[in-house]
Amino acid sequence: MKNQLSEKFGIEYPIFGFTPSEDVAAAISRAGGLGVLGCVRFNEASELDEVLERMHDLTEGKPFGVDVVMPAKIPTEGSKVDLDSMIPPEHRAFVERTLDDLGVPPLPDGSRINTGVLGWLHSVARSHVDVAMAHARKYGQIKLIANALGSPPDDVIALAHENGVAVAALAGAKEHALHHVDAGVDIVIAQGYEGGGHTGEVTSMVLWPEIVDALGDTAPVLAAGGVGSGRQIAAAIALGAQGVWMGTYWLTADEYKLGATGDGPSTVQQALLKATSRDTVRRRIYSGKPARLLKTKWTDAWDAANAPDPLPMPLQNLLVGEAHARISAADDPDVIAMPAGQIVGRCNAITPVADLIAGLVEEYDASVARMNATIAR
Repeated sequence: MKNQLSEKFGIEYPIFGFTPSEDVAAAISRAGGLGVLGCVRFNEASELDEVLERMHDLTEGKPFGVDVVMPAKIPTEGSKVDLDSMIPPEHRAFVERTLDDLGVPPLPDGSRINTGVLGWLHSVARSHVDVAMAHARKYGQIKLIANALGSPPDDVIALAHENGVAVAALAGAKEHALHHVDAGVDIVIAQGYEGGGHTGEVTSMVLWPEIVDALGDTAPVLAAGGVGSGRQIAAAIALGAQGVWMGTYWLTADEYKLGATGDGPSTVQQALLKATSRDTVRRRIYSGKPARLLKTKWTDAWDAANAPDPLPMPLQNLLVGEAHARISAADDPDVIAMPAGQIVGRCNAITPVADLIAGLVEEYDASVARMNATIAR
C-alpha cells in the first residue's frame, strides 16, 4: 500500500484516521497510518496544548496531524454573551421540552453548560492553529493540518507551510477542490455523501474520480465517505485517490474512551454497535451545517412537525451544547447526538486500532491480488 503520499508523510500506509480521541489518533500513527486529532472539542487553547503533549508521548515519535473547523473568510464574531442573545427563546424552549420528553435529566451536579463547543468559533479555531504550530516547531511531529470547512484563511496556509506542515481541506464537489488548490491547499479530501459529519450531496463513487480528474497532477486526493474495509481502500486507489481519510471506522476502537464511564463499550459505542448502514440521517441540527449523524430519538425529535428550523453556525451548536452534555451523561444509547457515516454498519465489534489497521491492509492486499488476477497475461 506504499506510494508517494505515504513516503511524503513517513508512514507505512496512506491511511489517514480522523478522530476526536488522542488515544485513538496516537494508536493509528503507531500502527503505520497518520492519526489526525479533531480539535473542535477543545474550548481552551491550554486544553489542546496538554493533549498535544500527551500525543507526543503516546506516538513514540511517529508523525500525526490535527483537524480544525475554520471558514476561509474571517467572520464578524461577537462575544459569547452576544451570540447567546441571538438564540430565539422558542428554540431554547424546544430543546428543553425535547429533553424532558426523552427522559434526559439535568447534569448530575446540577450545573449548567452555556458555552456549547466554542471550537466552532473562528477565534477559537485560530488559537488551535497557533498551538498546533508551536508543537510542530517544538517536536516536528505534526505533519498535517486539515480544515473541515474548506480552505483555511491565506495566512493560516502560509503559517503551516512555514512550519513544514501540509494543509488539507475537505471538498464535496470538484469546484470546491479546484478552489482549495488555487488557495494553496496541498491535499484535497474528497468527502462523499456517505461520510459522517459535514458532507455534501454527491456519493463517493461519483465524487472521488470526478475530483481526481479535475485536479490532475496538481494535488493528491484522499478518498473519504464510506471507507471501512480494505476492499474500499483498494477501490479508492483504483479510482485515482492516493490514500483514504477515515473517521467513523475508529469510533468503536478499543482505545476510544471518550464518554466512557466504566468498563465495556461506552453509551455511544453501544449505539454504534447496533446501528446498520441505514441508521444515519443528514441534518443541520448538530452544527448549523449539513452533517450526517446517527439516527436516534434526538434526531427524530428535530424531524417532527413542531420542531423549529436549525440555526446557522455557530448558533446551533451553542443552542444544543448543554443538551449534548446532558445526553452524554444520561447513558441511554437510544438518545445520543453523534456524527457517523453510513459505514457504521460495519462497526460491529470493539477492536484495538492495531488490529483494525492490520485487517485493512490484509484485505487490501487480497483485493489487489484478486484484481491483478483478472488481467490477461
